[in-house]
Amino acid sequence: MANGLMGELWAFMRERKKLWLLPILIVLVVVGGLLVLAQGSALAPFIYTIF
Repeated sequence: MANGLMGELWAFMRERKKLWLLPILIVLVVVGGLLVLAQGSALAPFIYTIF
């Protein structure tokens, strides 16, 4: 049995053969984490110009 959101998402991708979504989700999580961590730092203006 899959527990939690990540377990349910993994079970969905495995069952429906949608494993190509995994790299997209990893990139989204990394970019989101980078934006959250750099929000209060001096790097924020440089990171926001990337997007």
